[in-house]
Amino acid sequence: MAEIKNLQDIQNYDYSLEKIFHDAEDFLPLLGTDYVELYVGNAKQSAHYYKTAFGFQSEAYAGLETGMKDRVSYVLKQDKIRLVLTTPLKEGGPLNAHIDKHGDGVKVVALWVEDATKAFEETTKRGAKPYMEPTREEDENGWVVRSGIYTYGETVHIFVERKHYNGIFLPGYKKWDSHYNPEPVGLKFIDHMVGNVGWNEMNDWVEFYGKVMGFAQIVSFDDNDISTEYTALMSKVMSNGNGRIKFPINEPAEGKKKSQIEEYIDFYNGPGVQHIAVATNDIVATVSEMRDRGVEFLYVPETYYDDLLERVGQIDEDVELLKSHGILIDRDDEGYLLQLFTKPVVDRPTMFFEIIQRKGAQSFGKGNFKALFEAIEREQENRGTL
Repeated sequence: MAEIKNLQDIQNYDYSLEKIFHDAEDFLPLLGTDYVELYVGNAKQSAHYYKTAFGFQSEAYAGLETGMKDRVSYVLKQDKIRLVLTTPLKEGGPLNAHIDKHGDGVKVVALWVEDATKAFEETTKRGAKPYMEPTREEDENGWVVRSGIYTYGETVHIFVERKHYNGIFLPGYKKWDSHYNPEPVGLKFIDHMVGNVGWNEMNDWVEFYGKVMGFAQIVSFDDNDISTEYTALMSKVMSNGNGRIKFPINEPAEGKKKSQIEEYIDFYNGPGVQHIAVATNDIVATVSEMRDRGVEFLYVPETYYDDLLERVGQIDEDVELLKSHGILIDRDDEGYLLQLFTKPVVDRPTMFFEIIQRKGAQSFGKGNFKALFEAIEREQENRGTL
């Protein structure tokens, strides 16, 4: 980063950042995250879990009853977050192969766009590997266009153009009426999604998101920032032009023992989505409700809170209340944030969720890395994988 010495330098720096983000928007404007699709072993039971524990509501369904012969999908929604849980109905085929190799996990990170055809053309001509040619899908409620490209591992981005569609989700889906809809827990939208990639692959995928999708790198962490006595990793955060889509990308770094990234890649059998960070306006209420519903969170030692206010300054929340829930706090130049991480929500030690509340802060909790990673290491030690 260039050294800033005077007001003119600040103005030039602000202009350069503005230009970076403006350029990032030019050829691939993204309106937000449309949905996240997980391939799972039993979509019906997974849907029950996410409704019960996370407060998602039934939205849409596709399966044999709607003419879909090879798979079943349940669509869940909470505020602006939409999860799609998909299970194959027959043996063999790519869905079974994906679940056999990776276990339950994220296959699709779908991005909402104005023009799915243009999004496909712009990304593939810049080097993206095609996953789905632009395809028009329609029913009595209108039509959508979807297209897709591969990103790290077997994960894909699907571009969704839905401005001409008034149906419940997508053509081929019907409204999912259920008498069982537990109250939401206060989750609002996806704040960011983190991908784990292999040794020395992070910069390749940073280049991919910059060149192919027009993203800009907004944060970088090395093994000096993210390390403990035993393990380390490196991470760079990529963001699209309007800041609605943020993808941190992690890779392992050398340490005395096996890092969480190595453990993930071993059990997921390759790169993939490590965690989904979901935002709330009241993390204490959200975490309290989720814990009551059976969600397990990482344990943070009480000593973390001994000098908390000295480290982060004054906060609005009661420290004792945060301590009782194990909620982490960090501050940057814009404000502070509160965050907490679940244990893996699937049988393999792979995918988990982050609950985050931002009180002005735009960072990713750098001050919490050591406490967080030591908590993860304790879980790895329990599993015998550290």
